[in-house]
Amino acid sequence: MNREEFLVEIKKLNIELTKKMEEQLKQYADFLLEYNKHTNLTAIKTEEEVFLKHFYDSLTLVKLADLKQGTLLDVGTGAGFPGLVLAIVFPNLKITLLDSNNKKITFLEECISKFQLQNVHTIYSRAEDFTRVHREEFDFVTSRAVADLRILLELNIPALKVNGKFLVMKGNSDEEIQNSLKTMEILHCKIYKKEKFELPNLGGTRTLLSIIKEKETEKKYPRTYDKIKKKELKCYYLQPKVEEITKICE
Repeated sequence: MNREEFLVEIKKLNIELTKKMEEQLKQYADFLLEYNKHTNLTAIKTEEEVFLKHFYDSLTLVKLADLKQGTLLDVGTGAGFPGLVLAIVFPNLKITLLDSNNKKITFLEECISKFQLQNVHTIYSRAEDFTRVHREEFDFVTSRAVADLRILLELNIPALKVNGKFLVMKGNSDEEIQNSLKTMEILHCKIYKKEKFELPNLGGTRTLLSIIKEKETEKKYPRTYDKIKKKELKCYYLQPKVEEITKICE
């Protein structure tokens, strides 16, 4: 997808870029590809792929939510997808870019300075450490194909405000969704909206999920990453000495 095709396609998403935004995205693509020659940020090597699989793909989140304002946390942002793209296109959206790779954080900070963005900042941290402290803070949380949905839910849901939305970006994810329904129940959230579509130019299948948080998250979540990965959240019933049935979730 060249830049002209990109502009045509995002108009179909009801996104209109200013000349300044167009120039910032062009600078972003150029800087990413140049930086990637000495620091591994992305497997993508051409401008056409950047505009399709990074920029356009990131902006498809507008299919799920109005992102013109509010607060958004991008967990495992990598080289800034989708968070930094959203920061350029939606200057009134306050964005936190979270990643545990310091080389990628350094790249992002250089981008923020180079493009003079005022609505975005970076955090160098593991997701579970950050969301354990920053609870119920964000209107939106997003992650782009960082891990299995079951894992992402426990890492990210604690950071959302009640009625906030977790915006998930996946490929073909029907099995992941099915395997995550019990986790959603335990974390008091549910699928609010689902969009499945094909990227232009045979770019592949995408599934977007908006998962709404209905109640505050219990303080014991998230667990450590090792526990999240190894042990799926389950509810089961124990029979105590007294004759009451107690529901236990771990």
